[in-house]
Amino acid sequence: MPALAHGLSPEDLSAQSMPDCSPGKWHLAHTSWFFEAMILSADPEYQPVDPRFQQLFNSYYEALGERVPRDRRGLITRPSVDEVLAYRREIDRRMAAWLASGPSSGLQRYLFELGLHHDQQHQELFLMDLLNLMSCSPLDPAAYAVEPRQAPLEAPRGGAVAFDGALVTIGHDGAGFAFDNEGPAHRVWLEPFALAADLVTNGDWLGFIADGGYARPELWLADGWAKVKAEAWTAPLYWRCDGDDWTVLTLTGRAPVDPTAPVRHVSFYEADAYARWAGKRLPSEAEWEHAATTAPDAFSNLSGEVWQWTSSAYAPYPGFKPTPGTAAEYNGKFMANQMVLRGGAFATPPGHDRVTYRNFFYPQQRWAFMGLRLAEDAPRERRPAPEDAQTAAFRRDLVQGLSRDQKAVPPKWFYDAEGSRLFEEITTLPEYYPTRQETALLRDRAAALTADFGPDAVLVEFGSGASEKTRLLLDAVPDLGAYVPLDISESALLDAATRIRADYPGLRVQPVLGDFEHLAPLPDDLPQGRRIGFFPGSTIGNLEPDEAVRFLASARRMLGEGALFILGVDLVKDPAILVAAYDDSQGVTSAFNLNVLVRANAELDADFDLDAFAHRAVWNPDQSRMEMHLQATRQTIAHVSDSRFNFMAGETIHTESSRKFTEAMVEALATQAGWSVAGFEISPEPSVALALLRG
Repeated sequence: MPALAHGLSPEDLSAQSMPDCSPGKWHLAHTSWFFEAMILSADPEYQPVDPRFQQLFNSYYEALGERVPRDRRGLITRPSVDEVLAYRREIDRRMAAWLASGPSSGLQRYLFELGLHHDQQHQELFLMDLLNLMSCSPLDPAAYAVEPRQAPLEAPRGGAVAFDGALVTIGHDGAGFAFDNEGPAHRVWLEPFALAADLVTNGDWLGFIADGGYARPELWLADGWAKVKAEAWTAPLYWRCDGDDWTVLTLTGRAPVDPTAPVRHVSFYEADAYARWAGKRLPSEAEWEHAATTAPDAFSNLSGEVWQWTSSAYAPYPGFKPTPGTAAEYNGKFMANQMVLRGGAFATPPGHDRVTYRNFFYPQQRWAFMGLRLAEDAPRERRPAPEDAQTAAFRRDLVQGLSRDQKAVPPKWFYDAEGSRLFEEITTLPEYYPTRQETALLRDRAAALTADFGPDAVLVEFGSGASEKTRLLLDAVPDLGAYVPLDISESALLDAATRIRADYPGLRVQPVLGDFEHLAPLPDDLPQGRRIGFFPGSTIGNLEPDEAVRFLASARRMLGEGALFILGVDLVKDPAILVAAYDDSQGVTSAFNLNVLVRANAELDADFDLDAFAHRAVWNPDQSRMEMHLQATRQTIAHVSDSRFNFMAGETIHTESSRKFTEAMVEALATQAGWSVAGFEISPEPSVALALLRG
């Protein structure tokens, strides 16, 4: 606060403009008095700096004895400004010694933090009161050359943000500092509503004035209209009409009213009348907090410009308990006849405002940095278009996965049409050896692998994709009874089935759309020959070990007695070779990985900032697997349905694990699932393998 007083005259700091305001000198002394009265004086041996200051600079604490009435603080000519600054320095010195000795209780630590926030409150009050004092002079003096603000005005977003009705939780949850009036956290039912993305501007307010807003009693609450008439309000505080032009007094002097800037210095009565004129209303504080918590990026100037009036009376939350001791008088006793404001002003010190912060003023007051953001009721019922089962499953998996400590997305959601196309492109990359090596191995061993298929055999491929490798088996078994490709991507599945039918006109092709992790029975009308499962590409490595066992066991039940299963696996090898295969130089794997977010934005109406995520591939030796992640390159927020997800810089979404195997690991996996290993074919380096399993 002394920095705000720097350059001001003793007269600037000593005068009092009205009973609601205090002299700057009093603010300087009072916040140090708070530390002395609330913390230092708790020591029975404590000797005050000056006992007289206990009365002079007490604000409203009845338990601490007599005090100077608020409207007479401007008559305190002594101590001087220099003496007050010396008092602050001495209290700072004593508090530093107190801190060095260590607070003796949690309450003392809270009171210390309360004192810091109390000083921040008075920094803002100092500026509010100073501006009101400057307005009393016909000279329209400037207190500062540059407005003491913390951040620039944010650009408008336009429109309004709609919210469904819901049972929501508001209030401080106990983590970190908060004033006692911000808690406890509790539930509130909200009907559907919409909140304006931007604050009401001076230009908006000029329209209200031009339409006779201050002369139309039907727009005003009765007490508000009485105040308009009694004090002859015709515009916001500090506005003046000079001919056809409006000007406003600011901390940097009088200037033309900027129509693009948010309006300041309007009372609750004015804000309420304006909202009624605009056909809208003021939000409740619960609506404001819910909107600010769930969709902060959708709004401009949620804080940092003006405190925003709400329609909520300042009252205790259910279960409210004031701070023990003298500090109980800090907030609780003012919970009557005042209205709540939310947000924060340009003069609010950094780190002082919170989403749960409850500022409060009387409805007629307007010298503070007050403005408004409009709200309106929204339809009670919204009927979204019906969602197919696959989209619903994608939404459910994504929300559940992003809600974990290690955010994750099941890799099956890579494979929409674009994902399938990108994966096929990956298989042709020089670094990506698995497809090349497995294809060569299939070509060499196809006859041996299909020797026991028998007549009218049915080949069931899990996660078929483009079905390119399958052709090697189809060519080796010209009398195959049927081919059943199973895939989660409908477009990729139908495209592959069409091409297979064209190239093998005598083959029965019966595609099945589905998730190979949740297998349904095969169609009843298939030929009755042996069933053979085909799961190439080491896709089994994408599953967790217990998921892999469940899948193989489920496939065994689906295929029936006497079934065979051809399982492709990638083998453990040099990590450098593995990492290169999952992080190619052309960036195709990166595009494949990011496509899951592209898909979420397109299909689920999510809002991932694609530029905020980067592909990352790492070898995890403890789990014997390659991992793909999407790593946040900066702090970002994404929404999926009604869920909001925060990402810190460096945080990742785990999108895929690709486990690498040894022959012993495959043997153990098959045995657990009820299969036996009848053959294990290994390719040249970099090695992959095909395991032939018997049911």
